[in-house]
Amino acid sequence: MSRLCPCTSGLVIDKCCAPYLKGQRLPETAQALMRSRFTAYAESRVDYLIQTTAEAKRQEIDPEELRRYCINIRCISLKVLKTELGGKNDETGTVLFHASLQMNKRRVLHRELSEFIKEDGKWMYVSGETNE
Repeated sequence: MSRLCPCTSGLVIDKCCAPYLKGQRLPETAQALMRSRFTAYAESRVDYLIQTTAEAKRQEIDPEELRRYCINIRCISLKVLKTELGGKNDETGTVLFHASLQMNKRRVLHRELSEFIKEDGKWMYVSGETNE
């Protein structure tokens, strides 16, 4: 029996984010990409996080620092608050969400307005405005 997906969609991971993380399917919406990236953080899938970051932003990522971050957080839940554009036929989109995380034995509510674009027909994360 498969476990529930970390993105808190209510679906089992094999029917939700796993096909994206394994490269078997592409997220069709900005929200689907955002959910899969939350799961990638939960699963310490640094490769996926880098691959789904806009090309112009990838050089800003330190893979080892990102790996340490993933190892040191526990992703508890995700709640999507609002999306603008980001559909199958859009080229840009935003997703506002709350992520409940545990860091250093403290519970943290991470609020972010994430910006996404399509590059070569694939949704990519550009940046996020956070409450931190």
